[in-house]
Amino acid sequence: MYLHYSAISDVGRVRRENQDSGYAGPWLLTVCDGVGGAVRGDLASSTAVQALRKLDQQPDEDILGQLAGGVHRADDRIAELVEEDPNLNGTSTTATVALFDGTRFGVGHIGDSRAYLYRRGELRQLTHDHTFVQSLIDEGRITEEQSRTHPHRNLILKALDGIRHEEPDLFEFPAEAGDRVFICSDGACGTLTDERMADILSTGTPDFAAVELVRASLEAGSTDNVTCIVADVSDEEPPAELQPLLVGAAADLPRRMPLGGAVGGLFRGHRSGDTGEIPPVPADVPEGAFLADPIDPEAARYAPREPGRHAWLRRLLLAAVLLGLAWVVLAALWSWSQQQFYVAEQDGRIAIFRGIDADLPGISLSHAYEVTDVDLDRLSDIDAEQVREGIDASDLDEARLTVDNYAARQDVD
Repeated sequence: MYLHYSAISDVGRVRRENQDSGYAGPWLLTVCDGVGGAVRGDLASSTAVQALRKLDQQPDEDILGQLAGGVHRADDRIAELVEEDPNLNGTSTTATVALFDGTRFGVGHIGDSRAYLYRRGELRQLTHDHTFVQSLIDEGRITEEQSRTHPHRNLILKALDGIRHEEPDLFEFPAEAGDRVFICSDGACGTLTDERMADILSTGTPDFAAVELVRASLEAGSTDNVTCIVADVSDEEPPAELQPLLVGAAADLPRRMPLGGAVGGLFRGHRSGDTGEIPPVPADVPEGAFLADPIDPEAARYAPREPGRHAWLRRLLLAAVLLGLAWVVLAALWSWSQQQFYVAEQDGRIAIFRGIDADLPGISLSHAYEVTDVDLDRLSDIDAEQVREGIDASDLDEARLTVDNYAARQDVD
């Protein structure tokens, strides 16, 4: 059997550069997605694809061994780049690779790009994402639908970075005439539902399906680069003009939107029309007059936000609330302190004080409540010292009992 294939990669409507790379040939299909936010993700993905495309020849019996070797060589090549230029430390990429031998597919996978099989009207996801949100799905903590909007949906747990040397997932499956294989970056599968992908994959040629999948992803609100490869398994030989396709960063063909292109979208094609096309730059647009690149959404998530129009009012209300809370706390503390009593000296006599036997700078936390006629001079030195240091009482009655005890000792002395 043979592969009839198509591949397309688009920078999308938000990103400044395309960090996706893809390759489709008679024996090999692969998509690599430079990890967002990493140093030169476009360089990592294009390096990986350039290494992997060497697998595009009829494989031998050990199809999984060849796949594993190709993925490891791609990882080693990224390691060499980092060694040559330490500024590239941190660059990484996903890799999803399908190798065809005429009767079966071998698949190698690492990261969150995906491979799907559309067979007899049913779509099946072949690969398993190596992401944080996928681990939450596996544990039953969130659903697939919730994962599409999870704040950490872009957190990759495994990738080709030339440092950790992660092992890829490897498996194979038999091919059937009429099968349609779909490989994409998360700019597509992270936006489109399985039902929408199956609907698109159910009709048209590989060219039509690939373009339509990219167009649908962008219209559905994808903020990432979008790369789609569609390949049909057929008993018929492909046309002679079908040549291997290199797309995305690996092809070094960046696409930028002309001024005003953000609203109208990149694709004019539709399911009922042609396969879509990139609108040309209008002749009357001055050179260099392109739509300003918006901030990368990954960076925007952690970027400081500019204060709103009424930020001063919010700050004033917050200060008022905090001041009110502080006043309530102080009032409660003051009320409690006025229920405390202790015995101490006041002008040489024993007095009962109301409050706490402590002072703050410039603030007295107690005052003389009752001054008795018991003179400290008529007490023993030990008793007088005890009074001067202060004697706590649980309430007013206990304080008065303490004074009576000292008064009795005074009379005795």
